[in-house]
Amino acid sequence: MSGLQKKLVVVGDFAWDVLIRTNQKLHAGGDTFGEVMLAPGGSAANVAVWASRCGMPTAFIGKIGRDRFGELAINDLLRENVQFDPIQTDEHRTASVAVWIDHIGQRSMVSGQGADFYLLPSELPIDIVKDARHLHLTAWSFFTDPPRSAARLAANIAKKNGVTLSLDPGSFQMIEEMGVDKFIQCTNDLGIDIFFPNFEEGKVLTGKSNEEEIAQTLAEIYPGAIIALKLDKDGAMININGKSTHIPPGTETIIDATGAGDAFAGAYLSQYLINENHLKAARFSVKISSWVVNKIGARPSMDRQLLQLVR
Repeated sequence: MSGLQKKLVVVGDFAWDVLIRTNQKLHAGGDTFGEVMLAPGGSAANVAVWASRCGMPTAFIGKIGRDRFGELAINDLLRENVQFDPIQTDEHRTASVAVWIDHIGQRSMVSGQGADFYLLPSELPIDIVKDARHLHLTAWSFFTDPPRSAARLAANIAKKNGVTLSLDPGSFQMIEEMGVDKFIQCTNDLGIDIFFPNFEEGKVLTGKSNEEEIAQTLAEIYPGAIIALKLDKDGAMININGKSTHIPPGTETIIDATGAGDAFAGAYLSQYLINENHLKAARFSVKISSWVVNKIGARPSMDRQLLQLVR
């Protein structure tokens, strides 16, 4: 099987997002009108979908409940052309997340620990990991154990079989709660090739507040890794072999930042794995994530503008 025919494999969470958006500031005990909607999400599943939308053959490995939300998850990923052989359980429900989007487009989340948090090493489809072109993990698989042991096993299998590896550190608040040293200890021995933090995650992990210093310090913490630092409205910064390049933003407006980082990672991986050029991948992924933040939800329906971007 040739390199381009091999798939990007993403291991991690699928969750349903309950999106709540208001047009004005919420007041304690108050009432207001807004938008409430149910949408497919989960950081890992989002990355898989965006990579698939951008042209990369993609497979998702994750655990869901044997419930109605699980059935909808299967249908959702198949509709997005993502290979998904579900790991199902009767013991836990398919995950769900409450997402509050404020009047300036910033989001806050409360994540329920659903079936995705109980993925066991024995449940990993090892052959799919072995035959991958690239393996992507998110930090949501590292904050508790399980699924940490399953994620680490997937990473170890991948590296032993010549599969490249990327990681998104996921949440600055969860890193702080876990402990920065413990998080780094659980992730910096995996041989990560591409690291996808946002500014707040980079700041927590390094103790730095300057973008270039964050990127450089992360390159030292994760030796040999390309650092793709997501900067929201300021674009991105890519550190390759100690040299940082700023990628300018693609928009000045943000309606909803939910899932923009996942879209960035999925778009980046698709383009890099197809074209093997990190800077081109970064420029492309900034365009995609800029489109996402001007829509509602982590995976808005594709429109003519997006179709033109991914062609």
